[in-house]
Amino acid sequence: MSQNAENIKPCYPLFQSEEYQEVLARKRAVAEEAHSPEKVREIFEWTTTEEYKELNFQREALTVDPAKACQPLGSVLCSLGFENTLPYVHGSQGCVAYFRTYLNRHFREPVACVSDSMTEDAAVFGGQKNIMEGLQNAKALYKPAMISISTTCMAEVIGDDLNAFIGNAKKEGYIPEEFPTPYAHTPSFVGSHTTGWDNMFEGTIRYFTINDMEGKEPGKNGKLNLVPGFETYLGNYRVMKRMMKEMGVDATLLCDPEEVLDTPADGEYRMYAGGTTQEELKDAPNAINTLLLQPWQLEKTKKYVQGTWNHEVPKLNIPMGVEWTDEFLMKVSELTGQPIPASLEKERGRLMDMITDSHTWLHGKTYALYGDADFVMGMAKFLMELGAEPRHILVHHANKRWKKAMEKVLSESPYGARSEVHTNCDLWHLRSLVFTDKPDFLIGNSYGKFIQRDTLAKGKEFEVPLVRIGFPIFDRHHLHRMTTLGYEGGMYILTTLVNAVLERLDEETRIMGDTDYNYDLVR
Repeated sequence: MSQNAENIKPCYPLFQSEEYQEVLARKRAVAEEAHSPEKVREIFEWTTTEEYKELNFQREALTVDPAKACQPLGSVLCSLGFENTLPYVHGSQGCVAYFRTYLNRHFREPVACVSDSMTEDAAVFGGQKNIMEGLQNAKALYKPAMISISTTCMAEVIGDDLNAFIGNAKKEGYIPEEFPTPYAHTPSFVGSHTTGWDNMFEGTIRYFTINDMEGKEPGKNGKLNLVPGFETYLGNYRVMKRMMKEMGVDATLLCDPEEVLDTPADGEYRMYAGGTTQEELKDAPNAINTLLLQPWQLEKTKKYVQGTWNHEVPKLNIPMGVEWTDEFLMKVSELTGQPIPASLEKERGRLMDMITDSHTWLHGKTYALYGDADFVMGMAKFLMELGAEPRHILVHHANKRWKKAMEKVLSESPYGARSEVHTNCDLWHLRSLVFTDKPDFLIGNSYGKFIQRDTLAKGKEFEVPLVRIGFPIFDRHHLHRMTTLGYEGGMYILTTLVNAVLERLDEETRIMGDTDYNYDLVR
């Protein structure tokens, strides 16, 4: 075989070698019992038609490639944002392996998370024994200052009660009574990863403040609380800290996994690094107010903060693009009395200069975008600020109120006049949309590459290139360190979008003597 120690090849181009091609051809001929290439092509072409789209959108009992993940994944990311905290999932080991590898592949970092490995006996008799021994072992082995507990489908289907089980584990001495163990029920079969983040965050702040509100008063500590929500761009944590510092605002990021998900390679493994402290959580009700950076994904958190902490929680949109970043900073200034500094005004001006430089390339370009509710709304808003058109907008796990709000945002710009908003739809629905009403580009996570490949399979003129912004990004490196919020985030998004347009134009005009009449260097 061509694979040897002196010539190691990855699967591509390894599987292109003659011996592998022979194996694959023999497998197709002997074992697959496949339809003819002509029949496959016939069905493929049919799936790109308006007729098929109508049938596709009638689906009720089947999801194909959902544009979301499950609740416990979000709870694990939330747990990683607290100092010296070990995420603990009450459920099957395979689920936790999925969460860890999913986050590991996106962040390119080891992700600490333990499971109490429920199996068939726990499914029948309940998982209390698993929790008791699991908590005891996790505390002894990994020495966290806090264990943050969530659930998977198995525990939820059989009705395991985390509050009772954790209480019994403490009463029977498996872990000390005073040891912090915030928890949340996160069934995978409802909601999504953003629901799981919200549930875990609300469970955490409830644990530290529900019975400790005496003497707490909004404004007492002079700080501002910022709640990031399910946020996977590490630059967004950093830009929030920087903007608050430049404004002279004492702000607390309530959940900050930025450091543990970006540790240096210096010979020391850090299971825990950075994060919001328990003291900051306990002091959070004394803040001037709490700002939700992704409000559509933090409804449970908002209800608790308003009802228990007595914070107003101002109505804001995700601070993406120009106008919504302006609104966010003006609200921070209003709440704290601190002026917006010249440094941020200059940064805004640089973004406006970039828009002036690039808007002619983006004007009129059409986009299909998908992802989480706040991200998609913020992206659609910024696209319209650039003169681009968000043609197909898809969020699998958004509700009717979000759809109505999204349509209102679109109605406020002429660039949203032809937009369509789809909720409770998956990427197979989006595939039909881009075939029957072709946009210029897709914006979303790595899974959109399969739509791009399918459109290319129909013919080069049908190809819809993918611009990778979102979560997860598995097939590109280091994009998770970028920034999408604030003026700095606007600069990154704008750079990414306009260079995708120019790369496409370069690709289409590179045939010498045939198409190379426009985008060249000799003019």
